[in-house]
Amino acid sequence: MIQQILFLIVTLATIFFSYKAYSAIAYNIKLGRDYELVDDKSSRWKTMILIALGQGKMFKYFIPALFHLFIYLAFIFTQIELIEILIDGVFGTHRFLSEYLGGVYTVLISTIEILSVLALIATIIFLYRRNILKVPRFHKPEMKGWPFKDANLILFGEILLVTGIFLANSSDLVLQSRLPEHYHHTGRFVISSILADGIFNGFSTGTLHFLERFGWWLHVLVVFGFILYLTISKHLHLIFAFPNTFFTSLTPRGEMENMPVIMAEVKSMMGLTEGGDAAMEMSEEIPEFGAKDITGLKWKNILDAYTCSECGRCTDNCPANITGKELSPRKIVMMVRDRAEEVGKKIRSGNSEYIREDLKGDEVKLTADNFDDGKSLFDLISDEEIFACTTCNACVEQCPLLINPLDTILQLRRYRILTDSTGPQDWMPMFTSLENSGSVWQLQETREDWINQ
Repeated sequence: MIQQILFLIVTLATIFFSYKAYSAIAYNIKLGRDYELVDDKSSRWKTMILIALGQGKMFKYFIPALFHLFIYLAFIFTQIELIEILIDGVFGTHRFLSEYLGGVYTVLISTIEILSVLALIATIIFLYRRNILKVPRFHKPEMKGWPFKDANLILFGEILLVTGIFLANSSDLVLQSRLPEHYHHTGRFVISSILADGIFNGFSTGTLHFLERFGWWLHVLVVFGFILYLTISKHLHLIFAFPNTFFTSLTPRGEMENMPVIMAEVKSMMGLTEGGDAAMEMSEEIPEFGAKDITGLKWKNILDAYTCSECGRCTDNCPANITGKELSPRKIVMMVRDRAEEVGKKIRSGNSEYIREDLKGDEVKLTADNFDDGKSLFDLISDEEIFACTTCNACVEQCPLLINPLDTILQLRRYRILTDSTGPQDWMPMFTSLENSGSVWQLQETREDWINQ
């Protein structure tokens, strides 16, 4: 009875704190502006199933993808065992599903054990690659500190989870023969039966009972801890990969988002609109183009940031980064996530210090619309980074989760060029020429003069 009460307390606490944490993340994502979706749900479902569930883009690199698949499948199948753990924890039963599934239960748990061993092997290999082999993309500047520790912590957590599974299963198998009235027969599991015969048979009944309970609780606490830990980890992609792939853009890769105000003005200048009704009037306030901060980005850009697994394939294949420039698409995405966390936390604090000076008042409450902390994404991302991008889409092509760092870069670049009127000096003659003659080349003749020659 004490264990049931303790289990309920731990479970309810996990639900409460995880709800608060995930709600905060959802709030941060909604800080972004609207994102127009192409209404083709069948294509969206197909993309999500292929990429998120089926790991479709992982296998461009077969070996690491195979090891990642071991961990992924072990994670999926272990959730079935977690259902049983929840039932046993709440109602005080022991291996509840075994009574109803019979031989299928033995096969199911054996499958989980085989996958757990494969996942353990993959975990050790991943730890080796990060810490001993030191694969370069895991040691870029943006990966120093917490990002590097985060990856190791989750891998060590995987080792603890597998340890808990085999401690509980192996001890249980021996106890079934010693205390059949409390530990009913479940059949012999593939891996645990070997451990039970070779190691656990030599332990006393009291020790086995302790190890079985210790393994069971270790499994529970690691899983619950994992649920909470995801909210501050790159491994949030385990959950967000599904909505992110579902809401990914279905437009051709590389197609830029049009700006209606600019289009209307250009059409008016070229005489393509009647009376220039849609054009921006000179007396009107000049709109803000592109994105300066989180609220200027689309909510999908922020969802991208929370989905990022920090694998570094985007940066590893970026021609700008390869040639020694500062640009790292992974860093851009990571900074968006960090800034979203910062802005969301400040807005939820309700502190009037963060209200725009011209909007402050006695009864004015802090919201996303009047928020201003004197910072922006440009405090985290330099001009050199955003202007180094060649818009080649290599980062978009490489991402296994369909994240689009290029879209974020283009929105930041638009703000610098169109709103701040800044940019690399060698770009300015091109802009001037485009404005004057419609050509990127500085020629005396207008673009259409060749027609009359």
